[in-house]
Amino acid sequence: MYRENYVNALRAELVELVAKDLTPVAIHYGYSEVPLEANIKWRPQVLLIGNYSSGKSTMINEFLGANIQATGQAPTDDSFTIITYGEPKSENEPIHVTEERDGKYLLNDPEYPFETLKKYGQRFAAHFRLKKVNSPFLKSLALIDTPGMLDSITERDRGYNYQEVIGDLAQIADLVLVVFDPHKAGTVREAYISIRETLPAKTIEDRLLFVLNRIDECSSLTDLLRVYGTLCWNLSQITGRKDIPMIHMTYSPRAASVPDDEFQGEMRYLSYLENQRGDLRKAILQAPRRRLDHLATFVETHGERLSHFLEAIVSYRKGLRTFRFKQGLFGLVAGIICGGAACLGLYKYGLIGLDHRLLAGVGGTVALAVLLLWMSFPRKMAEARFHRQCLDGLDGLTPLDTQTRRDSWEAVRKLTYDYLTKTAGRFSLRGAKKDLTVVHRAWDKGSRDVREALNELAKLSHDEQPTTGNPSSK
Repeated sequence: MYRENYVNALRAELVELVAKDLTPVAIHYGYSEVPLEANIKWRPQVLLIGNYSSGKSTMINEFLGANIQATGQAPTDDSFTIITYGEPKSENEPIHVTEERDGKYLLNDPEYPFETLKKYGQRFAAHFRLKKVNSPFLKSLALIDTPGMLDSITERDRGYNYQEVIGDLAQIADLVLVVFDPHKAGTVREAYISIRETLPAKTIEDRLLFVLNRIDECSSLTDLLRVYGTLCWNLSQITGRKDIPMIHMTYSPRAASVPDDEFQGEMRYLSYLENQRGDLRKAILQAPRRRLDHLATFVETHGERLSHFLEAIVSYRKGLRTFRFKQGLFGLVAGIICGGAACLGLYKYGLIGLDHRLLAGVGGTVALAVLLLWMSFPRKMAEARFHRQCLDGLDGLTPLDTQTRRDSWEAVRKLTYDYLTKTAGRFSLRGAKKDLTVVHRAWDKGSRDVREALNELAKLSHDEQPTTGNPSSK
């Protein structure tokens, strides 16, 4: 109980930190269209993707302990389904769907982190839904079932960009299961794109679990080893990795149609893989713990990117201030020289007597006129040229001396270009510096504190209380 309360308190503190310090800055500068905490304030999530008929729905039914999702050999469901916990009406109630909601409800309810998916339009909303199920498995997490991946289907066929939806869901998920079956141990085109391009761009490697499902359909251990080897080879080619990622093997005893006598014969190998099924289940139930790592990474990533963006625009604004000062000083000097020359010429050619006040007045008027003329036209042209040069040499606004800096800059470079183009330097330097201080403090302190708390948490057994106390009391 102490451990669970500590995890929940730490999670709440991180969400509050993002809402207070990062979101206002992110929205003000166009870094995000919706509050950043909208992506992290809901419960931990596990995303399941895979080829059609790979057994995702069957696996979900196995976890939940009831037939909640439709199953079959052919593609049976073309919807993205959020499956979360629903309170039962009575203690001994069988596991079933307690409530269903459509996509429009999900996309517009601020309780859920799916507001950003509105951009995929009505066709997507029609294939997006929520199910609440009174299964104990869902008490601390939610599952996201997805349409099976195919070879020939296109964005036009689906009516929305499937890969972009998968990427957005993977970005907010704490665990992504990539599911295969023995009959398609190779990968179809959509699966290839997801593994090769979409997932690496939207999530990190340690959140991916590769699963070989429906292994009960292998007729013998030799058949299973052949399928496993084929999948390993295909994954190595797709990922480009020399080391083969861990592949969990599982099946659903509830859906298996293996006679008892075969478990004593060729299918006896299944009894040796029960630990694999248990490990996979345990990994999924660790999603709440992964959520803390996810939140820490979320704060670090967005804090670093926002800091980098603000550093760049502050650097630009400082350069513009120095440029304007030099241009103003040049105009002033030019005005003084022109004013002095006018006074000298008028006196030399006898156009005016030696009246010091009159000479000063004439000289001052000429100097002011030259300064105003300079500030009105040549200086503005020079400033426009300075602005174009800064945009052309955008990478020079910020140090890029490490790969980490280059990666974060790549994520905000376009935002920086667009913001400077839109504002043309007309923004408050003081305000940008203040925002940079707030973001950097949140990034530094927030990430450091949560990493320390996670280290403390890792040392605890499930019934111990953290020595650092409840983080919400800090």
